[in-house]
Parts: sequence; structure tokens; C-alpha cells
Amino acid sequence: MPIVIVVVIVILGLLCVKVIKQSKVGIIMRLGKFRKVADTGVHVLVPFLDQMSYIIDLREKVVDFPPQPVITKDNVTMQIDTVVYYRITDPVRYTFEIANPITAIENLTATTLRNIIGELDLDETLTSRDIINTKMRVILDEATDKWGIKVNRVELKNIMPPHDIQVAMEKQMRAERERRESILQAEGSKSSTILQAEGEKQAAILRAEAKKESMIREAEGQKLSSILHAEGEAEAIKQLAIAKAQGEAEVILKVQEATAEGLRKVFLAMKESDVDDNILALKSIEALEKVANGNATKLVLPSDTVNFLGTFKGIKEILSDEK
Repeated sequence: MPIVIVVVIVILGLLCVKVIKQSKVGIIMRLGKFRKVADTGVHVLVPFLDQMSYIIDLREKVVDFPPQPVITKDNVTMQIDTVVYYRITDPVRYTFEIANPITAIENLTATTLRNIIGELDLDETLTSRDIINTKMRVILDEATDKWGIKVNRVELKNIMPPHDIQVAMEKQMRAERERRESILQAEGSKSSTILQAEGEKQAAILRAEAKKESMIREAEGQKLSSILHAEGEAEAIKQLAIAKAQGEAEVILKVQEATAEGLRKVFLAMKESDVDDNILALKSIEALEKVANGNATKLVLPSDTVNFLGTFKGIKEILSDEK
């Protein structure tokens, strides 16, 4: 009997002790009425009165809803599937305010998506994913707040237009690619032509500059050659004049030296011969006669010759008086 009592106590103890794991909470009910929220840790329930009715996971959850048919503003029917990221912020309201929260979120997502897509045409729908995601998140978050749910993100997973629309879009994209290809080819050809023209222009400029530089250098060379030639001729003339002057000076010097030597010899001969002044005067007159026969227009006479001529003048006057 005591063993049975011990076994019953152990079983009751195991049933009444509950452990709540991390990121989860429990909802404790007493006699069918909410009593409290059991946080992470160990909790002891009153036997036969308390019950751990719900275990709520507080981590963020992801729900992938199946494609929903929607109609755009331009009456194009397409299939769009969505992904919703949410987490539970209030376990009590999540438990008692909504019976089936996932179904409620799915239906709310479908209706909200239809309302938003109905205001957009096909092209806007395909290019406005971020706008659609933001609007849906705001609307779903406001609607689910009273359920203790926080919608963090809403993403459009796939947008599937009808097959004929897809074919038309592919043709349009193909035409757009061909148009871009034609534009790129035209721009490439244009750029190539421009670059070629620029290259030819630059080459012509370089050739002209090279020719100009060559002509300038050739002119400078001719100028320098003329200058050097003129300087050479001037130097040759100068050297010739110097040589000629030096030669004439040497000749004059030699003539003067010969004349001086002749005069010296004549003077010595006259000294040895004891020639008187009258003979010298006669020789001087003979010399003057030879000088007078030359081309000179002026004569320079020594003072002795002038005196000698004066003597002849005096003799002439005496002879004139005697007559």
C-alpha cells in the first residue's frame, strides 16, 4: 500500500511540474479559466486544478502562402504567392483573441494583395515589388496587432502572368534587346568613325608640325651656314689684309733699311773722298730733277737745297747787274 501511494505521488509530481524552454511561454489555465503566463523555467501546477493548456513559441516564423489569383488595373489576371514573416508579441491575445491565426493571416494577405494590385497596371505590378511589400506589411501589421502578432516583413515570392502575356513580354524584351543592340552598334560605328577622324586629324597635325619643324631647322641650318661662311670670308679677308699689310710693312722696312744703308755708304764714301758742299748741292739738284719728273704734285725740299738755290739766285742777280 505505501508503495502505491509513493507511485501516485511521483506520478502527480511529474504531471504537476512543468519546464518551459527558452523562447517559449506557457498558458496556465485553472478550472478552464486563464490564470497566468508561464515564462522560461520550472513551474509547479496545483494537481487537478491547474493545467498547462498552451505552449507558445515566441520566435519569428515564416509562412509561405500558395499563389493567389489577382487582377490588375488593366484587367490582366495573374498568380502571386507571398511570404509573411511574423512573431507573437502577446501570447494571451494570440491564444484567446483569434481561433486560427495562420488562416486569418493568409486570408487577410490575399484580400490586401488584391486591393493593392487592383490599383496598379501590369507594368507597375512587375516593377513595384518594394512598394507592394511595404503597403502589405503596414496593413497586415495594423490588422494583426489586436491578435498579439507583429508582421515584420511581407515579400512577393513569384509573379506569374498568363502564358500569352509572358509570350508578348518575351517578344517585347527581344525587340528591346534588338533595339539596344542596334543602338550600341550605331554608337560603336559612330565612335569608331569619330576616333578614326580624330586620329587622321592628329596625324595631319603632327605631319604639319614635323614639316614646319623641319623647315625651321633647315632655315636655321642655312642661316648658320651663311653666318659661318660670311665669318670665314671676313676672317680670310682680315687675315689677307693683315698679311698684306705685314708684307708691305716688311717691304717698306727693307726699302728704308736699304736706303739707310745706301745713304750710310754714300756718306762714308763722301767722307773718305772729302767732297765739298758744292758738289753735294749739285747732286741734290740732280735728285730733285728726278723727283720732279715723277707723278707727285708736292715736293718737300731740304733747307740746304733752299739755301743753295738762294745762292744761285744771288749769282743771277749779280750777273744781271754787270750787264
